[in-house]
Amino acid sequence: MSTQDPPPPPPGGVLWSVAGDIRALLMLPAALTMQVAHPAVGAGVDQYSVFRTDPWGRGERSVRSLLTWVYGGDAAAEEGRRLRQLHRTIQGTDTRGRPYHALTPEYYAWVHATGFPVYRHGIRCLYRRPLTGSQERQLYAEWLRVGRVLGIHDRDMPQTIEEFWPYYRKVLDQELEATDVVRELIATDRPLPPPALGPLPLRLLLRVCWPLVLPPFAHLRRFLTIGLMPPDARAAIGLPWTDRQERRLRRFGRVAATVVPLLPERLRYLPPAGAARRAARRHGAPGVTGTGRRLTPRRGVRASSG
Repeated sequence: MSTQDPPPPPPGGVLWSVAGDIRALLMLPAALTMQVAHPAVGAGVDQYSVFRTDPWGRGERSVRSLLTWVYGGDAAAEEGRRLRQLHRTIQGTDTRGRPYHALTPEYYAWVHATGFPVYRHGIRCLYRRPLTGSQERQLYAEWLRVGRVLGIHDRDMPQTIEEFWPYYRKVLDQELEATDVVRELIATDRPLPPPALGPLPLRLLLRVCWPLVLPPFAHLRRFLTIGLMPPDARAAIGLPWTDRQERRLRRFGRVAATVVPLLPERLRYLPPAGAARRAARRHGAPGVTGTGRRLTPRRGVRASSG
């Protein structure tokens, strides 16, 4: 890493406890859907992304990139530069007739900004303990650090939580809509190939069973994508959500909050995150424990509202 490169989030921080946890995989579709609900971002994804032809590969590359931003150390800034280079040729006209470029600060910053409210809401749902006020501020400060790794200037992102929420609500009120890409991401009848995961026997089994597996998987994906989206964003896009679904989400969250912390670290954390956490402990980094339970605030403590 160059001395001029922005540093990634520190070991032992909130992001180190969340971003590589397997529950974070469930939050990512909600963030992606909020991103493409912006007409400019949705148009870019619609015209340039391979999410239709290579959905599993696209998802795997996105997760690997995100983990590098948080756990990659010296590689984080290089990954940020790679992403900016990748997006330099993405431009066109959105559904409102406005020219866009993927690196236009307003649009690039929104893509990044969605991570904070999604993590905040997802932790409430899947950890069943909201962040304390200090943890929220720490999470936001760490997410700003990730933004710098991605090449987002401080002038293009609110620098405090107090500044973030008016900015966030302005985007919800003035920009977000159910774009074509949003509708595709939450569709339950969209064709989806089986994932090419694991050894050959598993891939063959998935291919044979996929016609039976896909329908319930598609409904679960839609349920979690909408449910793990912050309610105000869900409403701004016009996505339906019922009290019955909310009760189901709470039951799902209770199971996740009970079962996942009992898993050994090698199963609880995705491999790059687990490797980074073990290396950090070997080097004596403070706050990186084997249990990863630092996000559990004292009973009765409430997070600051947004």
